[in-house]
Amino acid sequence: MYRKPLVAALIYNNLLYFITAIIIFSTGSIPDEPRIPFAAALFIFVLKGAAYHYLVHHAHAGGRALNDKGYFAVEQKFSFLAIFIFAIDVYVLDIKYYLSFLSLNGNLPALLSLAGISLFFFYLSLLWLAARKNYQKTFGRLYSAREFVIKNIKLNLPIILPWLIINFLADFLKILPFPLSRMLASSEWGETIVFLLFFILLAAIFPVLIKNLWNCQPMPAGHARAHMEEFCRQQNFKYSDIMLWPLYEGKMLTAGVMGVAKKFRYILITPALLEALSPYEVEAVLAHEIGHIKKYHLQLYLVLFLGFGLVASLIASPVLYMLLNSNVFYQIINFAGIDPEAALAFWGTAPMFVIMLVYFRYVFGFFMRNFERQADLAVFKALGDSTPLISSLEKISWMSGNIRDKPSWHHFGIGQRVDFLERCSRDKSLIARHDRKVYGSLILFIVLLVFSAGLFWNMDLKLDNEANIKFVESVLQQRARREPDKAIWQRLLGDLKQELGQEAEALVAYEKSRALEPDNPDTLNNIAWLLITANDMEVLDANRGLDLAKQASSLRPTAAYILDTLAAAYWANNMIEEALDAERAAINLDPGNQPFYRRQMDFFLNNTWPADLENWIEQK
Repeated sequence: MYRKPLVAALIYNNLLYFITAIIIFSTGSIPDEPRIPFAAALFIFVLKGAAYHYLVHHAHAGGRALNDKGYFAVEQKFSFLAIFIFAIDVYVLDIKYYLSFLSLNGNLPALLSLAGISLFFFYLSLLWLAARKNYQKTFGRLYSAREFVIKNIKLNLPIILPWLIINFLADFLKILPFPLSRMLASSEWGETIVFLLFFILLAAIFPVLIKNLWNCQPMPAGHARAHMEEFCRQQNFKYSDIMLWPLYEGKMLTAGVMGVAKKFRYILITPALLEALSPYEVEAVLAHEIGHIKKYHLQLYLVLFLGFGLVASLIASPVLYMLLNSNVFYQIINFAGIDPEAALAFWGTAPMFVIMLVYFRYVFGFFMRNFERQADLAVFKALGDSTPLISSLEKISWMSGNIRDKPSWHHFGIGQRVDFLERCSRDKSLIARHDRKVYGSLILFIVLLVFSAGLFWNMDLKLDNEANIKFVESVLQQRARREPDKAIWQRLLGDLKQELGQEAEALVAYEKSRALEPDNPDTLNNIAWLLITANDMEVLDANRGLDLAKQASSLRPTAAYILDTLAAAYWANNMIEEALDAERAAINLDPGNQPFYRRQMDFFLNNTWPADLENWIEQK
């Protein structure tokens, strides 16, 4: 027989693994070009996969996974390693760049998400293939390699299906030719409504999908089923069916209930637990599971999951704000030569992992432990006595390898559960006190969530222009260092510096761009504009500005914006007629902006250079 705590730990650990993988893939950026050449990235990808394949085979061949405890320990260790190598694919090898074509030019990004999570499943499949023979020795059933991988995928698929479905739903709402669907997909309130409606529907009907994925079968008619059905009738508990749960070949000592709606609610129980417990002890287990339903724990778990989403979204904005306003962040980027976008993706995501671990370990774990205790206490109302539940817990503890005192983050230890039940048998007031503790904690949790949401939303944490500019400047500098032969990065850096009023630095950047592309009309135009409008007297050079504007105009004579710069350069050199002619030519090329060019001409006629240059620059 195998232990319930191990099963619970496995399920909840897998939940955290997949949430982590989803966060990693969702926050990874898609660069314009990969940081590592394709050949090198492919080599690293294959080498990394081969190393993982070797390690998992070595672990399962070393005799450490020949019992249930060792088997699950190896699976947990290498599932965590799979997350690490998956993160390398996303953050280092830019796997999203190579998979981005799947999104159909951004019209269906859910396909990209599906590809990403499929890659994580690929690493887990390498683990499952290595574990197959030890699975046979531990659980007594052999599968083909294909069957075993599919079995494990189906076991874990319910964890990621809601995420995938909501992604596809959001994408389809955006591309459907209906205004309402696009409004729902594009507005924050619309996305929230769709999200909530989806999860309400999912909570109602998802159990039907899960029971099929897990290959649960209706419990055969007989004395045991009749006894369970009669007990449920006595408790006025409605359900769809009682199912045998073949978890790890049915050898786990565990039971469960799933489904909010009565029509789609199922009682799950493993054959091993049915064999181990007496009918009276089975009643106690049923009372526990019914207690979860009557205390609305399934609905509250949904609230707690949504709470994590809210917490994560509340944390994201302050973290981004602090990063983009931190000089240390840019110093690290410049010193290490890290791509700013990749650094922002990684350091913006890392706090989310910490929040996730803290939230699920301490907040979610606290409520899980106390919900389980509440379900234990339901035995008093159902049976009037805790003796059968205590005996079933002691039996499970003994048959699972004497795990009575083993602690757990999501369940109180069996010894703790038994001790509390015995205390409640002596003092029934402890039952109501525990209910008050649970509901008081829930109220406090919700109040804190609402207060935190209001606090963050009212804080002025919107990224200011300075933070955005610092980040853009860092990106451009990094691109210029990485691709020193591309003039565009220096030209864009010059544009930014000029906008910031750093005119000498702007001129240096423009000259570097011009050295790489001497005949680029945009670069010549931008230098000309800087030279005729500069406040820095060491940069101001109207004569050279006119020469460069003439060159730019000769290279691109049909560009109205270059003719406007040429007109300004003529005016800056006190050549008013030539300035007016250039603006007239601009009007002919770009009649849609005629009012702007007319204002320029009026200014040239009514103002003399250089007395009104500053006023003209401000108007521009």
